[in-house]
Amino acid sequence: AQGENGVDGRAIRVGTRRSQLARIQTDSVVTMLRELYPDLRFEIVAMSTTGDKILDTALSKIGEKSLFTKELENALERNEVDLVVHSLKDLPTCLPPGFTIGAVCKRENPLDAVVFHPKNCGKTLSLLPEKSVIGTSSLRRAAQLKKKFPHLEFRDIRGNLNTRLKKLDEKEDFSAVILAAAGLKRMGWENRIGQLLGPEDCLYAVGQGALAVEVRAKDQEILNMVSALHDADTVLCCIAERAFMKRLEGGCSVPVAVNTLLKDGQLYLTGAVYSLDGSDSLKETMQTGVSYPHQNEDGPNDDVQHVGITAKNVPGQAQEAAENLGVELASLLLSKGAKHILSVARQLNDA
Repeated sequence: AQGENGVDGRAIRVGTRRSQLARIQTDSVVTMLRELYPDLRFEIVAMSTTGDKILDTALSKIGEKSLFTKELENALERNEVDLVVHSLKDLPTCLPPGFTIGAVCKRENPLDAVVFHPKNCGKTLSLLPEKSVIGTSSLRRAAQLKKKFPHLEFRDIRGNLNTRLKKLDEKEDFSAVILAAAGLKRMGWENRIGQLLGPEDCLYAVGQGALAVEVRAKDQEILNMVSALHDADTVLCCIAERAFMKRLEGGCSVPVAVNTLLKDGQLYLTGAVYSLDGSDSLKETMQTGVSYPHQNEDGPNDDVQHVGITAKNVPGQAQEAAENLGVELASLLLSKGAKHILSVARQLNDA
C-alpha cells in the first residue's frame, strides 16, 4: 500500500556499521520510524567501514576524512540502502555531493565520561597517582586533559567500546579511559561512568551525542519520511557546532571542541582550539537569538542545506542564525590566531 509519505510497500533498507553500539543506535532510529510508519517494513543492512578495519593506528593519523562513513555512503549511492544511521560526530562538515543529513535525533548527554580501572573505583582524575596512564584516541580530549591534569599521561587506545573496556579491565596498561557518555548510556553501561567531565574540564566534540540519518538529497520520499525524527533544539545546536568546525577547517586531526546551550530562545556557543599538548589554546563564547516563527518555505529553497543538514520542519531563519553564529565564533578565533595553533597541531600530528 502507498504510505501517506509516498513510500510504497517495498522494504526500507537501513545501513549501519557492524559494531554493537552502531547496531543499538540504528535499532533505536528504526524503532522510532516503525512507530511513526507502522505500515512500512524496515530492513537493517550492516557493513564494516575503514575505521572499523584499521585498529592499530590512531584515528587522527589515518588521514581519511570519512573513516566510519564512506562504505555506508557508497551503498547509499548505489541504492543498496535508502538511509544510513551515523553518530553525527563521525560525519564530515562537507558531505559528498548528492547526500544530506535528513534527520538529527534528540541529543543524548554530549559530555565525555571517565571509566576507571576496577582498582581505581571511586577515584576522580585529580586523585589518580602521578604518571597514571589514561586511554583516549581523541586529540581533543587529550589536549584539554593534559593541561588540566598535568600529572597524568595520555596514550592512544583504539577499538569499539567493547574492545576498549576489555583492554581497560583485563590489562594493567590503563588507569582509566575517556569515552562519550552517550555511547556508554546507549550500551547500558552507565554504571561504569566514574566521572562526568563538565565543560570546565573538557568541551565536547562537534555533534557528540546526536544521531544523524543520512539520505540521498534527491530522494524526496525518504527525506520526508525521516524528517519527522528531527529534534529542533538539537538541529540548531549542531548546525552552530558544525558551522564553527567547517569555518576552522577542523577535523579528526586537530583539537577543536565546543559546548552549546539553547535557553529561552538564545543559542550560546562556546568554541575552542588547542595545541596538541594543550599549552596553547583559544576559547570564546557567543550567542544569538533563534526563536523565529515557522514559515512555509515551499518553493525554490525547498532543499536548503545548512552544513549538510536539511531540516524543513525547523524555521529557516533560526537555522541561518545558528549557522552564522558558528561562522562568526570561528572567525573571531581565527582573528586571534587559531589558524596558527591548528596548523602547528596538524603538522605535529602528521609527523
